[in-house]
Amino acid sequence: YEGNSPFLLSEPKNLTNPIFNAELVTDIPATFVADPFVIKRADLYYMFFEALNANSRQGDIAYATSTDLKSWQYQKVILDEDFHLSYPLVFTWENEYYMIPETHADLSVRLYKATDFPVKWKFVTKLISGYHFVDNTIFRAKNKWWMFVSSESNDLLNLYYSENLTSGWKAHSMNPIVKLNKHMSRPSGKVFEFENNLYRLAQDDYPSYGIQVHAFRIDELTDSTYNEQLILKPIIKATGINWNSAGMH
Repeated sequence: YEGNSPFLLSEPKNLTNPIFNAELVTDIPATFVADPFVIKRADLYYMFFEALNANSRQGDIAYATSTDLKSWQYQKVILDEDFHLSYPLVFTWENEYYMIPETHADLSVRLYKATDFPVKWKFVTKLISGYHFVDNTIFRAKNKWWMFVSSESNDLLNLYYSENLTSGWKAHSMNPIVKLNKHMSRPSGKVFEFENNLYRLAQDDYPSYGIQVHAFRIDELTDSTYNEQLILKPIIKATGINWNSAGMH
């Protein structure tokens, strides 16, 4: 999808979707691909994503590359654990590459660091533990780290914060910041800045999984307060047919 604004997106007329699918994964038998996160290095785009391994029935993290965001070349699986992996949010900090994939089956939020980007990653630490943390979405604002996490029920959203990336994470005093609402609880991609405002994305999971994606402008963000405003028009919506019939995130 493309557009002049994150809130005005549509399918390009000169492109046939989907631009990448499970059939392009060559080193494992992939049932599907999902949760793409893109990061640019020099003149090359790197897309990290979940590939559901048909043999293990667990998600592995793989990557593909592109020069134009439209034509992608599959590379290989770069992270495989004894538990399910998905939602590989990749980011940079102090000239290093990091990844926080969803690892809810491990009852933790795990931080990985690239030792040889993009192919080699080492486990650094568990940021928080003891719960099925879903679609963990980290971002930096106001000289702190922040992280949204959801639940397996898709109706709960909590916020954590820390002065340091690798330690000291605390639960926000207003948690849960979204409660018993499947329309706006599950994170749906990176928090992004647009026209000097921060926005979080949420996957609408009612009455079914991923029917559309909402954007919320973050108006207040402190250790003790949080406030956001819904942008009225969904960013993307499921069509009910073909490749984008469901699972919009």
